[in-house]
Amino acid sequence: MDLLVRKLAARDVVPEDEQQALRAAATETVPYAAGEEVVREGERQTVSRLLVSGLIARVKLLDDGRRQITELHIPGDFVDLHSFLLKRLDHDVIAVTPARLVSYPHEGLRKITEQWPHLTRLLWLSTTLDGAGHREWIVSAGRRTAAEHVGHLFCEFLLRYEVVGLGDRRRCPLPLTQQQLADACGLTPVHVNRVLQELRHEGLLEWRAGELTVPDFDRLAQVSRFDPAFLNLIREPR
Repeated sequence: MDLLVRKLAARDVVPEDEQQALRAAATETVPYAAGEEVVREGERQTVSRLLVSGLIARVKLLDDGRRQITELHIPGDFVDLHSFLLKRLDHDVIAVTPARLVSYPHEGLRKITEQWPHLTRLLWLSTTLDGAGHREWIVSAGRRTAAEHVGHLFCEFLLRYEVVGLGDRRRCPLPLTQQQLADACGLTPVHVNRVLQELRHEGLLEWRAGELTVPDFDRLAQVSRFDPAFLNLIREPR
C-alpha cells in the first residue's frame, strides 16, 4: 500500500484519511506464479488489483500465437483499475515474475468514488498516466529507432522505480528475458540482442541478473530522445 501512496504522493498530497480509505477498501493479497494469468481477456471482473511485488504485463495475443506486451507494471501500480468501469478487459494480464497483488473489490472502489472525491481524482490520475505511457510506447514502436526504443523504455523504468523508492536513476530491477523485452518492443529477440550489445558497447548500460545499471542517465535519455513529461512528475493539487 505504501508503494501506491508514494506513487500518488509524487503528484499530489495524499492525506492520512485518504490513505486509510485505500487500506480499508483492500481485501486479500493473492500470490501468482511467473506466467500465471491474472486476468483473462473478456471475463467479467468484480475486483481490481494493486501490484505489491513482482512484474506484471498486459498482453494481446493473436490467433497464431504471436503476442504483444502493451504495458509493464511495477509495484505500486494498479494492473487493471480500468476494469472497475469496463468490467471486461480486451487483453490478458499475466505475471512476468512471481508476484503478489492486493484485491480491491469494485464495491469498495465505488464507495471511494462516492465519499472521497480527491482520492477518486488521484485514482483517475493513475489511469491517465497509463494512457500517457501507452502513447509513448506507440511513438516508440512507430517512429523511434530500435536503440532509441529500448533505451527509452529503460529510462522509463528507472524513473518509475525511483518514484516508488525501489530504484534510482542509476539502477533498478528489470526481471525480463530478452524474449519478453522483444515482445514489449515489437522486435525480434535477435534484434533486441543486437541493440543491447550496441548500448553496452557505447557504455550506456549494463543489464544482467535481472538488474539494469545505467552509469549516466542523462546521456542515455539524450540518446533515446527521452522526455519524462509523460510521467507527470509534478506535485500539485489535483
